[in-house]
Amino acid sequence: MENCCNNAAHGLSRRGFVKLSLGAGAALWWSFRTQSVKAAGNTEALLLSCMDYRLVDDVVHYMDGRGLTNKYDHVILAGASLGVLQDKNLSWGQTFWDHVNVAIDLHHINKVIILDHRDCGAYKVFLGPDAAKDRDTETASHAVRLKALKAAVIAKHPSLTVETLIMDLDGKVEAIA
Repeated sequence: MENCCNNAAHGLSRRGFVKLSLGAGAALWWSFRTQSVKAAGNTEALLLSCMDYRLVDDVVHYMDGRGLTNKYDHVILAGASLGVLQDKNLSWGQTFWDHVNVAIDLHHINKVIILDHRDCGAYKVFLGPDAAKDRDTETASHAVRLKALKAAVIAKHPSLTVETLIMDLDGKVEAIA
């Protein structure tokens, strides 16, 4: 049975095949290298938001509306600020800090934006249903974690500014001081 992949059958010597392979490998490496170089540079911010599928489009719309299209890195954790601070999945917090460090080193961010949202299932799972029993209690629950994470970011990276925000399910965003 004849081998359909025989280089000689296609008019390509072993030496020619090696040259072609090396050339293709170099071209592939060069295209990857130039893409990697393009990724480095200044990026405005790192955004931390929740994984809630109901708000993915609203989060992008909000960031686009701020003029930050393609100018921010995005980390997504269930509960956003709570995801970093909760003690049931410690690796989540470490993941956030690792991403902050990479964003500083690679993209030279100058800001962290922490965007929690209302009716967050993670708050109910980790803190219980009473954490969001009414709007005021819910706001207070988020404010405690947002402020704690803001303080932690500033303590680890004093050169960064930090914004703390909460999004309604209709996409409206308000600052939490």
